[in-house]
Parts: sequence; structure tokens; C-alpha cells
Amino acid sequence: MLFHGEALKPWQIWTRRPLWLKTLIGMLTGVGLGVGFEEQALLLKPLGVLFVNTIQMLMVPLIFCSVIAGLTSLLKGKALDRIGSKAICLYFCSTAIAICIGLMMGWLLEPGMGADMGPYERIGMSEPPTLASVLSHLVPSNPVQAMVDGKILQVIVFAVALAVALNASGRRGRPAILFFTSLAEGMFKLTQMVMALAPYGVCALMAWMTGKYGLDLLLPLLKVIGAVYLGCLLHVLGVYSTLLLLLARLNPLHYFKSIVDAQAVAFTSSSSNSTLPISLACAEKRLGVSPAITAKVLPIGATINMDGTALYQGVTALFVAQAFGVELHMVDYLTIISIATLASIGTAGTPGTGLMLLTLTLTAVGLPLEGVALIAGIDRILDMARTTVNVSGDILVSVLIARSENELDLATYHDASAGEDIEFPPR
Repeated sequence: MLFHGEALKPWQIWTRRPLWLKTLIGMLTGVGLGVGFEEQALLLKPLGVLFVNTIQMLMVPLIFCSVIAGLTSLLKGKALDRIGSKAICLYFCSTAIAICIGLMMGWLLEPGMGADMGPYERIGMSEPPTLASVLSHLVPSNPVQAMVDGKILQVIVFAVALAVALNASGRRGRPAILFFTSLAEGMFKLTQMVMALAPYGVCALMAWMTGKYGLDLLLPLLKVIGAVYLGCLLHVLGVYSTLLLLLARLNPLHYFKSIVDAQAVAFTSSSSNSTLPISLACAEKRLGVSPAITAKVLPIGATINMDGTALYQGVTALFVAQAFGVELHMVDYLTIISIATLASIGTAGTPGTGLMLLTLTLTAVGLPLEGVALIAGIDRILDMARTTVNVSGDILVSVLIARSENELDLATYHDASAGEDIEFPPR
């Protein structure tokens, strides 16, 4: 086979395929093995478990280091002036709303019903914890033990406290900040390396699950896709329109018309960082947002805004719970909301974020991580929708803040022809 005029060997054809395509092929291959070799396919479970354990290995150090690196980056300099504080507050609020919409979609549409992979007994969850119990255990008595036990909320709380303390330490805290920032970069690279194994781990897990449960577990995946896309539409068209009308008193139609190009790039590339130059152009040239606002607000959004990913967490967590016959309680829902909101600090835009945060969420509420394999095969399809929402939210917050700071050119915002002749930066 020729690749750009170069003859490739068979193994090179495989290695040059994008990860999402290889993962999808791995999923379909696993399904084929499970259907064709039912009993023998069950022998592949140890390979799948090894992949799940590898993901679990990354969770605590990844979230701990990335939260410290992300928060100290936000706190340094003038990031938390009036504009930065407004942006962070709006991003966190919209993320919390998004996860609630995701949970609502999962609860109403019940995408996991029909998979019949249960019953599953949650580890350490013989009785549902009370809200008072959860709140009283938010602060770990022993941070190291919390990391060992995988108590994600406690780890995040300690990471936030340590980040604030290091930032307040001034120059003396700088070496530690650099250490955690470097360690976070190393964890991101290790995450990339582990996710490169996803096609093989997903293949093994899907072969085992299909051999054990049959093809009935595949149809609910279509319902997951429908629930995520419907939730994303509801969040963008409903929540964002409401915020523009109530907080900025602006016509949402002009906003949606002006960001179509940024949404298209986000949908096709599934990368918020790659879309940032187009987002800047749309916000400044078509919506009239001051460059002083976009230069600060949009990079912050690329760091912490995860509306689409949070919504995805809600739908997929409920899908896994329903598929394995696990009943979630109010405390579990609050835990999911907290994880999706707080874990966004410093993890937005990093490779494998969606699946890694799903692993965090499932672990926090005691759900089986085999559900990650089910979602991994369709993750690219879901990623296109959630990235589009993330980018739309970034631009929305820049408009809201510009309006509140009198840094919005209303003539440009309401001009239907504004920015039609702009040339977007090359991607």
C-alpha cells in the first residue's frame, strides 16, 4: 500500500492509523471474537483487566499533579483579577449545569437498560453513604492513604489546598510548583502511551463481554450516542441562549451564527486547543469582543472549561450503572457532579481526558471499570460533540464578560456581515 507515495509494510499501515480508528477496529474485532468463539473469547479477560489496571494506575497521580499544575498556573500573576475571577466562576457554573443535564439525559433515556450485565456489587458500598458522611470525609485525615485507597474527592481537595499553599509561598514554593508541573507533563505523556494500548485492551474486554453477555450490550451504545448529542444540543441551545438573554441581554441568534466556523473545526478535529485561533477570530471579528478579553478568557477556558466532557460523564456514568444493575443514590449524583467539576482544573484539552475522567468517576462511585471499554469504542463520536460544546462555551463566556466590562462592540455583534471576509489562521 502507498502512503503519500511511500510503500508501507502491513504493520506500518496499522501504526499510522489514528487512535480512534484503531480503537473502533479493536472494539469490532473483539465483538467478532466474542460472537465466533464464545468460550475461548472468555480467556482474553486477563488482557482486558491488565489494560483497566493500567488506567487505574494513572488516575491518582494524574489528577493530583494536573490539579496542582493547573491551579497554580491560574493563581499566578494577574490570572485572578476581576476578569479572570469572573471567567473561572462562569466556567465552573456552566460545567456544573452541564453535568446535571447529562445526568438528566441518562435518567430519562436510560441508555443502559437492556444491556443486562449485572448484578454488580459495589466495593465498599453495602449501604449508601449519607450526605453528612460524605461531607465529613471530604478532607483526608491521611492524604497518602487517600491516594492509596483511590478516594478521588479527597485527593482533589488536598491537591487544591496544596496548590493554594504553594502559590502563597512565593519564590520558596516555586521549585515545588515546577516539580508538579513537570510531573504533570510526564503523566500526560504516560497517559498518551497507555491510551495507545486502548485498541488491544478494548478488543480483549469486548471479546470477553460479548462472549459472556452476547450482542445485546451493543444496542444501548446507540442510545448513549443519542443521549449525549441530545444533551449537548439542549445545553448549547437552551442554557447558552438563556445566559445570553438574562446576563448580557443579547440576541443568541447572532452568537450562534458567528461561531459556526469554530464549531465546525471543533467537531471535525475534536481538539479545543487546535480550535483556539479560530475561536479568537470569531470572538473578536464577528462578535466584537475586545482582544484584551479574549486574550485572557479563552486560554483560561482551554484550561478548565469542560462543559461537553462533564455532560458526557453524566450520561456514561448512568449508562454503566444501568448496564450493571447498580442503583445510584443522591450522594452518588453529588459525587459525580463534584468530580466532573473539580477535576476539570488543568485536565481540559489533554489527551485521553474523556476516558480518564470517566475512569475517575466510575471509581469514585464504585462502578465497574469494564464500562470504560464499552465507551472507548464510540468515544471519538462522543468526543466530536463534547469538544464542540467546550469551544462554544469558551466563546460564550468571553462574550458575557466583555458585555459586563463594556468591552463588547455591539455594532459588530449585531452586524450580520461582520467577519465574513476574515481569513482564519491555518490549523
